[in-house]
This record gives sequence, structure tokens and C-alpha cells, in this order.
Amino acid sequence: MKYEKIRPGTFLDRPNRFVAHVELGGTAAVCHVKNTGRCRELLVPGAKVYLEESGNPARKTQYDLIAVEKGTRLINMDAQAPNRVFEEWARGGGFLPELSLLRPETTYRNSRFDFYWESSAELGFVEVKGVTLEEDGVVRFPDAPTLRGVKHLQELEEARRAGYRTAVCFVIQMENVSWFEPNDRTHPAFGAALRHAAEAGVEVLAMECRVTPEELLPGRPVPVRL
Repeated sequence: MKYEKIRPGTFLDRPNRFVAHVELGGTAAVCHVKNTGRCRELLVPGAKVYLEESGNPARKTQYDLIAVEKGTRLINMDAQAPNRVFEEWARGGGFLPELSLLRPETTYRNSRFDFYWESSAELGFVEVKGVTLEEDGVVRFPDAPTLRGVKHLQELEEARRAGYRTAVCFVIQMENVSWFEPNDRTHPAFGAALRHAAEAGVEVLAMECRVTPEELLPGRPVPVRL
């Protein structure tokens, strides 16, 4: 996926989870943060950030904050990007080369999964999670407790028991990482649910991304440690 009209800036502060103040061209600008997670290790005063300028004059904020530099690493922060990257990867044959259908946002019983897919031999569902939390090359999810994430895993298990092939794909919004693991320190219940789902036959995938200020592209598979 590609971004347009990118401008670099310097992060100042984040008064709430939706808005940040950024120094842009010598003046302070208000921008929309496209990630409602905590991101405390990323959005620190003085960090270099990248904004996408909106072409919609009716918007309250002119810019979206989409990426941040953490040391020498560039991390995409757009919470909407992982689903788009997964879709590009899957349609290109990266998930299953024989896919005949890939449909986003599909309801199954009381659940709504990110993707439903079909091949000549199987039907299945995939949930996609974006990952921005990194420490010494190890990436973890979640960065804050997520009861919704636990529920998604339990629902994938139910679909697996009903005969569907199911997977959760962690799209890592950076590159050159060592491995992925659940963030048991922040939310042990999610880690337990992920291990239980894997034991029940839910596939656990992780994929890093190639990141520039202007684009986010599918990268290589990353080892998963449960």
C-alpha cells in the first residue's frame, strides 16, 4: 500500500489517543493518530514522525500520523494498514496460492472476521493483528490488554471445530525483527488464549513489512515463539 503527500515532522505531545501535536515546518500542527494503542515507547517528544496530508478540506485535522522513527528503525503506525497489507499478500499468492475467493469483513455466527477465504479444497477465516511493539528485535502483541483480541481467538477456535481452516496473522509494521511472541507481561490472558488456539489447530502466522515513509509492503515470514 502507498501513501501520498508525505511530510516529516517532530512529535511534541499526544493530548489524547486520537490527536497529536507535531512540529511541522517550524509551527505546531494538529494531526490525527491512526493508531489508538498506547504506543508510549514510540511517541516520545522529539521523535521524528511522518504525516500524510489529507486532500479533504472538510476534515478537522489536515494530517494523519502514519510512521515514526525509533532509533534506526522506521515503524508504521497506521492501524488500518495491516489488513490492506495482508490482502495484498494473500491476493498475490502469499497466503495460499490456490485462493479462489478472499472477502473482507465476513460474519460467521456471532463473529465478524477480518477475512473469509475459499480454495478448491477448503474454506476458512483469518484475523489480522498489527504489531508495533518491539524490544531488542523481538516483537510482541498486544501493547495493551485486549479482551476483544481474546474473543477473536476463541471465535477462531469455534470455527476450526466446525470444520473451517482458521488463522491469525500478526502483521509486523517494521522489518528486520528476530521473532514474534505474545506479550504475556502486558496481557497474560491473550498469551494463554493464543497458545490454546494454536493447540486447537488455529494457525499462528507472523510477517514483517518493508517500510518507507511512502509505502508499506509485505515482507518475509517471521518465526513465532509461543
